[in-house]
Amino acid sequence: MVQDGLSEIKNVISDVHESVSFINQNEARLNSFSDIVQQLQLPDRKLILDCKTRWNSTFEMLSIAIKFKEVFSRLKERESHYECCPSHEDWEKVEKVCEILEVFNSATKIISGSDYPTSNLFLNEVYHVKVLLDKRMNDENEFVQAMVRKMKSKFDKYWGECNLLMSIAAILDPRCKMRVIEFCFPRMYPDREAKENIAKVRDALYEIYDEYAREYQFGNEHSAETQVHDNGISGMNIKASSSGWFEFANYVKSVETAQPQQSDLDVYLAEGCFICEGDSTKFHALEWWKASTLKYRILSKMARNILAILITTVASEATFSAGGRVIDTYRASLSPDTVQALLCGGDWCRNLHGVKKKNKKEKKSIEIALKIP
Repeated sequence: MVQDGLSEIKNVISDVHESVSFINQNEARLNSFSDIVQQLQLPDRKLILDCKTRWNSTFEMLSIAIKFKEVFSRLKERESHYECCPSHEDWEKVEKVCEILEVFNSATKIISGSDYPTSNLFLNEVYHVKVLLDKRMNDENEFVQAMVRKMKSKFDKYWGECNLLMSIAAILDPRCKMRVIEFCFPRMYPDREAKENIAKVRDALYEIYDEYAREYQFGNEHSAETQVHDNGISGMNIKASSSGWFEFANYVKSVETAQPQQSDLDVYLAEGCFICEGDSTKFHALEWWKASTLKYRILSKMARNILAILITTVASEATFSAGGRVIDTYRASLSPDTVQALLCGGDWCRNLHGVKKKNKKEKKSIEIALKIP
């Protein structure tokens, strides 16, 4: 989507890229640039050159370069060979583009970060993108309309049908529950389609819960049969059978296995949304469900499994880049199960020992420190 949008202003991006490259070519131009920055008392001092296969680096280059737009125009007066300076209209286009790309940049970092988030966060990001595209479709600038039109056509292609898993995961966020789809769907779909999708999500939610409830009930019945069989075998154990606690424990098991009038899901949805105090970005849905296991015995298991489903196994850097693959041709013969086991095993080991992946700069500095060739 982003690449399609950037294609509408490739000439402007090329001018900014050439401008940054021109300044970084020799020290004299860098000194002239720094002098102008000091005269204008700008806080930022460094430009970034983008990598053409990584759209986030293009966004970073544009968002930083726009802070120096006055510096570029003054540098043109000093440097006679500087011919690719963006015009005032070009900088206005860059500002409009950066406003749009900022949403995609933050969404991509959340959805495909190296520390993978729980799946309850995904629907909100998709909704944010949808609202942005709908709003910008009627922008006063024609180039923005052309850019957003391309992006929206691809968005509608992949979001034509309601994503049940993403919606159910959002409902299992105690801060959202059914309110989240009641809020998002009318803004993402026409009225009739929104109502149909809300009903479809609710039906799917109860259908999944019924499967977990049946499995839970079968497990309890199997446990009760095992207990009766064990009691028959160990009937000679007078101390155990004559204990008051033993009789009470059997009574509790017989009562607790009875089906309640209201299911966990009904109780969960009937209660109000959880109000998160403090920084909501630090809220962890899995920790909340872990603390609520005794209250929602069945639903907590269902939430644990659904919230742990990843939207992608690709880290943000690989997502931004269009130039490489996650698995190269030499490892393409690995089966999907083996690849999944290797990825999960690596993540679990790193999490267990508190180790995070090192970037290339950190690896290089460690090699130098250890004198590794």
